[in-house]
Amino acid sequence: MWLQQRLKGLPGLLSSSWARRLLLLLALLLVAYWYLGAARARRGAGRGAEPHGAAALCLQAATGSWRAQAERGDALPLPEEALGDDGPGPGLALAGNGFLLLDVAAGRLWVSAAGSGSGPALATEYPALVRLRALGGRGEARAALAALRDGAVRRVRCVQTGPGAGAGDCVTVWEEVVAHRSRPHLYLQRIRIANPTERVAAFEASAPASAPSLGSRFATSLEKAEERQFLLSSGRLLLPGSPKVVLMVVAAKKLVSRVQVAPKSHFDETVLSVVYTSEPIEVSRLEETFSKLKESAKKEMLEVMQMGVEDLFQEHQQTWSDLFISGVEMRKITDAHTPSSETVNMTLYYMLSSMPAPLLDPLISGEDREKMEASLNYADHCFSGHATMHAENLWPAKLTSVTQVLQLSDLWKLTLQKRGCKGLVAAGVHGLMQGMVLSFGGLQFTENHLQFQADPDVLHNSYSLRGIHYNKDLINLAVLLDAEGKPFLHVSVKFQDKPVKLYACEAGCMNEPVELTSEARGHTFPVMVTQPITPLLYISTDLIHLQDLRHTLHLKAILAHEEHMAKQYPGLPFLFWFSVASLITLFHLFLFKLIYNEYCGPGAKPLFRSKV
Repeated sequence: MWLQQRLKGLPGLLSSSWARRLLLLLALLLVAYWYLGAARARRGAGRGAEPHGAAALCLQAATGSWRAQAERGDALPLPEEALGDDGPGPGLALAGNGFLLLDVAAGRLWVSAAGSGSGPALATEYPALVRLRALGGRGEARAALAALRDGAVRRVRCVQTGPGAGAGDCVTVWEEVVAHRSRPHLYLQRIRIANPTERVAAFEASAPASAPSLGSRFATSLEKAEERQFLLSSGRLLLPGSPKVVLMVVAAKKLVSRVQVAPKSHFDETVLSVVYTSEPIEVSRLEETFSKLKESAKKEMLEVMQMGVEDLFQEHQQTWSDLFISGVEMRKITDAHTPSSETVNMTLYYMLSSMPAPLLDPLISGEDREKMEASLNYADHCFSGHATMHAENLWPAKLTSVTQVLQLSDLWKLTLQKRGCKGLVAAGVHGLMQGMVLSFGGLQFTENHLQFQADPDVLHNSYSLRGIHYNKDLINLAVLLDAEGKPFLHVSVKFQDKPVKLYACEAGCMNEPVELTSEARGHTFPVMVTQPITPLLYISTDLIHLQDLRHTLHLKAILAHEEHMAKQYPGLPFLFWFSVASLITLFHLFLFKLIYNEYCGPGAKPLFRSKV
C-alpha cells in the first residue's frame, strides 16, 4: 500500500523543476561513466591484457629478473610494438656502436660511409638478423628489454608446443643482439633455445645472407678459409641526389635453414657478422673497391671466429659499462616538464648507440688521442648557457623511428658545439656522454673552476649527476631535498689516480672552501641564492682562486633558497583571500536561506503530492 502511494506520487515529484534537473544530472553521470569505462576497456584491450596459459607462465619465469634490473635503472622493458610487429611503437629496440645501428624489431641495418664520422645515417636493405619461425606452435608470448649498461637488446619468446597448461609444455627462445662497442664493424646475435618438453621442437631459420628479400641487390657467395665457412654478401647503397655510391660488404656466419631441438635439451648458436663500407665513390671504381672491402671483411671475420664468443661479449660489455661511469639519475620529479628517469636513460642509450668512439680506434695517432683526452678531462667553457633539463626536444618522451633517433643525435651534437663543447663532440661517444651530463644540470668549466649554475627556481626536483670528469678524477653532484622539502647539494669525489686536493664552496664563496674527499658520505652544501644571480657551487683545485672569488663577485645580497622563493612568489595579499572567503560564506548563507524558505518557510509546498 505504501509502495503504491509512493509510485502514484512520482508524477508529482517530477513536476518539480529541481527534481527534473537532478534526474537529468544523474542520467548524464551514468552516460559519462559508461563511456569512460568502455574507453578504458578498449585501451586495455589495445595494450594487451596479461597473457594467460602455458606461454604466459613460461614468459613470466623467463623474465623474472628483468623487473629488478629495471628498478635499478640498468634496463628498460620495451613495449609490445618493439617486439617485431608491424608499425612503429613508443619504444625502439636499437643496438648500435656509431658505425652500425640495428633496428632489432624490423631486422634492419643502418651503416655510415667509411671516413664520414657522422654516424649510421644510411639505411640498407640487408636483412641483418636471423628470424626463427616455430613450426607447429599452439600459442606464443614475447617480451623485450633494452639492457642499458650492457649495450644490448634482449628478447624472449615462449612457444607452447603441447596441449598442457603448464610452463613445461613451452619452448623458450632467448635472443641477445649487440653491436660491438670496441669493434665497430662487428655485430652479434646470440640465440638459445631450451626445450624441456617430451617432443622435438622445430624452427625454420631465415639466415640474413640467404633471405629471399636480398634479390638482386646483394650478391652472396660461400667463402672457405682456414677450415672455416662463412657467407660473403656485397651490394651498393645509393646516395640521394648524388651519382656516387657507397659499397657494402657483409661477412656472416653460415646457419642451417632448419633447427631441431631434441626433447629435454637446448640449442645454442651465435651468429657473427662483419660489415665494411666504402666512402662515396664513382661507379668506375666499383671492382677495385669491392676487392679491398672483401679482403678486410674476410680478415676480421677469421679473427673473430677464432676468438671465444664469451670473450667477445665480455669485451663489448666492459667497454660499454665504462661509458656509463657517467650519467644522470632522476630521484624525485615534482613537475610535468622534467623528463622521467626512463626518458633520460633511453635518450642516453640511443645517443651512445649512434655515436662513434674514436678513442677506441687503435689506428688513432698519439697526438689526436692526447688532444681528445685533454678535452675530456677538462672541457673548458663547456657547457655555457642554461641547463637542458627542461628542453623537451633534447629529452623526448617518445621516439618512433630510427630517423628520429639520428635527428636527435645531430641536434645534440649541434647544441653542444654551439655551447662551447666542440672538443667533447670531437672526442666521440665519451665526450658526448660528458657533454650531456654537464648540460643537464647547467655545469660549466671555466679557466680555473667548475661551476654549477642551475636555475634556483627549479631545484624542487631531485636528481644526481655522476662521473663528471675533472682532470683525472670523477665528481658526483646531487640535488637532494631534506625532510622539509628544502634543496641542498651533495658532492663526492672518486679519485682515479693519486689523490689531488679539490675544494668547493657554495654561492658567493663567503664561507671558507671545503676540501672534498672520496668518502661515501661526501659533503653537503646549502643552496644559497645571490643577487644578482651567480652559480650555486664552485669546485676547483686552486684554493687561493676560490678564496679570491668572493671579492670579485660584487654581490648585493645572499639569500637562503626559501627566502629567495618567498620573494619570487610572495603570493596574494591577505585582504584578497579574506574578501574571497567572505564572498563564499555570504553566498552559501544566501543559498541556504532560499532553500529554507522554499521548503520550510510559510507557504512551502509539500514534497510529494498525491492525486488521491
